[in-house]
Amino acid sequence: MSKSHSEQDPRTGNSWKNFLIWVLLALLLRWQVIEPRWIPSGSMLPTLKIQDRILVEKLRPRISQRTHKHLQIGSVVVFHPPSNLVEAGYDKDSALIKRLVGLPGDRLEVHEGELFRNGRLIVEPWIKEPINYEMNEFTVPENQLWVLGDNRNNSLDSHIWGPLPEKALIGTAIWRYWPLKSFGSIRFPDQ
Repeated sequence: MSKSHSEQDPRTGNSWKNFLIWVLLALLLRWQVIEPRWIPSGSMLPTLKIQDRILVEKLRPRISQRTHKHLQIGSVVVFHPPSNLVEAGYDKDSALIKRLVGLPGDRLEVHEGELFRNGRLIVEPWIKEPINYEMNEFTVPENQLWVLGDNRNNSLDSHIWGPLPEKALIGTAIWRYWPLKSFGSIRFPDQ
């Protein structure tokens, strides 16, 4: 004999409610706080390899936009392609990943294979090889960023398409979770 609706176990209803709450919480965290991503190209070699899986922290860019407090030179950022790349055929909803090398007001140039910021040589232990192009001094405009791949000679980045609007920023890469042998924080030397 089956139980009537009023005689059913009350825990069953709570289980579904709890499950739905956890699912909604997980989706909220994924959309607003932290997001898994994978590396599709070699532009960040040797730091990040093709098919590496990373976590991107998305909350700080939303909270402190325009103050740049969340941005640190040397951090690895994930962003939507700027409009000139979208016009050239990139999907506007796709994501790119590069290293942040310049904030608004910074003067940047590449000379004899090395990056200079505000007239000072920048030591970059993360780059794959010396830079094989020259870049005249450029001042990063307000509300813009300058981003370069670690594989400088094989990266579609700011030296080709110009400054990145800060509003295109999705977040900062903070953790690699795959492959397991590389599990851990995505670190960068302080500048």
